[in-house]
Amino acid sequence: MSGESWRQRLLSPEDPVEIMKQKAALRALEQVRSGMKLGLGTGSTARYFVDGVGAQVAEGLEVVCVPTSEATRQQAESLNIPLAELGDLQRLDLTVDGADEMDAALRLVKGGGGALLREKIVAAASDAMIVIADDSKMVDQLGAFALPVEVNMFAHQATASAIADALHATGHAGPMSLRGGDSPFVTDGGHYLYDCALGTINDAEALASALLAVPGVVEHGLFLGYATAAVLAGTDGLQEVGTL
Repeated sequence: MSGESWRQRLLSPEDPVEIMKQKAALRALEQVRSGMKLGLGTGSTARYFVDGVGAQVAEGLEVVCVPTSEATRQQAESLNIPLAELGDLQRLDLTVDGADEMDAALRLVKGGGGALLREKIVAAASDAMIVIADDSKMVDQLGAFALPVEVNMFAHQATASAIADALHATGHAGPMSLRGGDSPFVTDGGHYLYDCALGTINDAEALASALLAVPGVVEHGLFLGYATAAVLAGTDGLQEVGTL
């Protein structure tokens, strides 16, 4: 799609960081073609991508999309973006989503917004995944952002104790907290989240395996092997990692 007409439909951020985040989203949008099946991410940067998809749909872009959260679903519906269930589509051509942390190997920590389970299901069903974020999310080593772990509500305190054991067994440690405390945050899937402030993640692959082996753990915020490229927004412009 070309021309300025669809761009006139976009959000108009004024904050310099938000302007660059929107530019990152629009760079990812350049990879979208009619006929694609898309995964729509969740978060402050992903919403600019959804906004852009909606603007181009209004100009004739033909896509079908799967949202990764109820918040994204509501945004997409407000923009008349065609939606479908992932179970019906089976595979997606591309997912565009944000990240809370990313390293040079395109390993991610996600889940700050609480949508990690659906985000990972959608990412796993996608042939490609482009991460869009501000460049502060690029780190030398994962772990400064607390790792979210999604757990079943049943006996979640016992699950949390087993998570702590799994952390210790893989050489990780740090305080864990139930998101929301006395009024726990409930995910779109109906689960709780424990945030693990590890400081440094020494072995992401070993940690991912250990967490999934804990009964009661539904999913964790380590996204390993899903992202194929990233567009990072900084004050000096855009940085691309991987191949768009």
